[in-house]
Amino acid sequence: MLHTREIIQKLWDAQGYGNLAVWGDGTTAVTAPGENPEKGGKSPLVIFKPIPLVGGFSMLDFATHDTGLLEHIETTIREAGGEIERS
Repeated sequence: MLHTREIIQKLWDAQGYGNLAVWGDGTTAVTAPGENPEKGGKSPLVIFKPIPLVGGFSMLDFATHDTGLLEHIETTIREAGGEIERS
């Protein structure tokens, strides 16, 4: 199961290093822009671009408590067929 605030934390940490690929089993990986990563022959559910999502927040706590960002992450994961919960 994926957790919204954990993904936001990982997006925060990935800023400046690449995009964040997220698989349905909860694993993530920072990837180079344009890269199509696979794990165990499976493509990720989604690939998020960190800077547009969390770059405008001055502190991680602001990002992890922003209702719009939380809903965006959850909607994106669900539309890709994944399960996510807010924790």
